[in-house]
Amino acid sequence: MQPSLDRAVVPAPVAVAESRGTEFTLARSTRILVPSGSSEAARIGTYLAGLLRPSTGYPLPVEKASGTGGRDVISIELAGAAQPGHDRPGAARPGAEGGDRGHDAVEGYELNVTGGAVTLRASRPEGLFRGVQTLRQLLPASIESTATRPGPWRIPGGRVIDRPRFAWRGAALDVARHFFTVREVQRYIDLISLYKLNVLHLHLTDDQGWRIAVESWPRLATHGGSTAVGGGRGGFYSRQEYWEIVRYAQDRYVTVVPEIDVPGHTTAALASYPELSCDGRAPALYTGVDVGFSSRPPRPGCSRPPSSSTGTSAALPRTCAAPCGGGRSSCCRPRPGCTST
Repeated sequence: MQPSLDRAVVPAPVAVAESRGTEFTLARSTRILVPSGSSEAARIGTYLAGLLRPSTGYPLPVEKASGTGGRDVISIELAGAAQPGHDRPGAARPGAEGGDRGHDAVEGYELNVTGGAVTLRASRPEGLFRGVQTLRQLLPASIESTATRPGPWRIPGGRVIDRPRFAWRGAALDVARHFFTVREVQRYIDLISLYKLNVLHLHLTDDQGWRIAVESWPRLATHGGSTAVGGGRGGFYSRQEYWEIVRYAQDRYVTVVPEIDVPGHTTAALASYPELSCDGRAPALYTGVDVGFSSRPPRPGCSRPPSSSTGTSAALPRTCAAPCGGGRSSCCRPRPGCTST
C-alpha cells in the first residue's frame, strides 16, 4: 500500500495539497513531454524515461511539447520565457541563492498530479531534476526494479511545492579506508540524488590508502592504494575514471568535493615515497582503523608534498573545492631535524 502524498516525499516538501480519490496511472500509452527550447530539460525527460522503462516495460516516448499537453502524459516544463538560457553544463554550485518563491529558487519545483496528467514545473533544470526524484518517490517502490514488474503504477493526486532549505546538502563516502569502484560510487550518487542531496564529499586519501592517480607521483596510487582496512581489496582512480565520476555527478546536479589529507594521515604516501618523511624510511602499508599517528612534517631537503600545485590538486578537476587537511595528528609538531609546521 502506498503512503499518502504528505508522507511519501523525502525530505518533507514545503507544501503538499492532496487530492483524495484522484490518482494518475502510468500506462503503455503514456508519453513524456519536454519543452522544445531546452536540451537540459530534454535530457532530464530522457533520464526519467530511462528510470521508468525497466520496471514498467512501457515505451514511454520522450517528445517535444506542442500546445497543450493533453491526457496520459507526464509534462516537464520550464517556467519563464528565457528557457534556453537555463542550459549550462555541470552542477549548480552549493550556496547559489534562490528566491523566496518555489519557482524562483534554483532547485525549487512544483508537481501537479491529476487523473489525466502529471505536470512538473521549475524555473531551472536543477528544479526539474529534484522534482523527478519526488515523482519516483510517489510511485510504488517496485518502480526501482531493473526487471519488468506487473504494476499497477499509480501516483497519488495532488500538488507538491518544494525548494531546499539548505543550499549545501552533503553526503560523505570514504574510499580511502575501503575502496569503491567507479560503478559503486555512481550507484551511491544515484542514491543520494534520489533524496535530493547535492554534494558528495569523496574522501580520497588517508593512512589506509591513496585513491587518486597523480602523474608526477605514480607510486602514491600504485603502492599507496594497493590495500585497504583489514588487508582488503585496494584500488585507485585514474584521472579519466575520476572525471567519469565527476561528470556522472554533474548530470545529477551533485558537486564532488574531494578530500586530500596532508600533512597528517599520510602513511600511504610515506610508504610510497620515503623521501617525504623526516628519517627517509618508508613505513609499512597500514590496514588498521586508528588514525592520527602519521604526518609529513616539512624539513630542508624534503621533497615537495604530493598536495603541491604540480601534484594532486592539479590532477583534480575544479568541481568546487579540494580541502586538504591533516585532521587529528598526534605528531604534527616540530621534531628534531624538522622545521616547524
